[in-house]
Amino acid sequence: MIKWPLLCRVLEGPSGTIEAYILGKVEDSPFPPPNPPYDPDTNTDDRYLPWHAHITAVTVAPKYRRMGHATRLVRALEKAADVQNAWFVDLFVRVDNKVAIEFYKKLGYSVFRRIPGYYNEKDDAFDMRKPLKRDKDRKHIRENGENNIVDAEDVW
Repeated sequence: MIKWPLLCRVLEGPSGTIEAYILGKVEDSPFPPPNPPYDPDTNTDDRYLPWHAHITAVTVAPKYRRMGHATRLVRALEKAADVQNAWFVDLFVRVDNKVAIEFYKKLGYSVFRRIPGYYNEKDDAFDMRKPLKRDKDRKHIRENGENNIVDAEDVW
């Protein structure tokens, strides 16, 4: 939270009750791009992730759902990520979490890839992404990402 204060936010109600929060970060792969400087057209390593924002968690207390809190928090994170010049925002969601998947799709996210056994080596995850202003040509998303299967060992 200290490193990315604009990507970690809390919504409090009038009485000080925490109604919702989001935790995010901006990062890139722990190894350099294969052809520095990074360019999506010359990247030869599908595992390499350029500078991007990541949503670690979005939580809204049950009593405060359907009030737009999650939408406001995600949009605030996207705006902060644009200021950080990130290429896209990504997140991981269980493939059976239909409510979350539809929520993110309504906000412009799409499935980039499927990771079998991502959760506890049992449940599959979708890596969902939304391109930001820097990705004018939308090079960091793909059609039919549900069918692009990657090994959990290749996701860091």
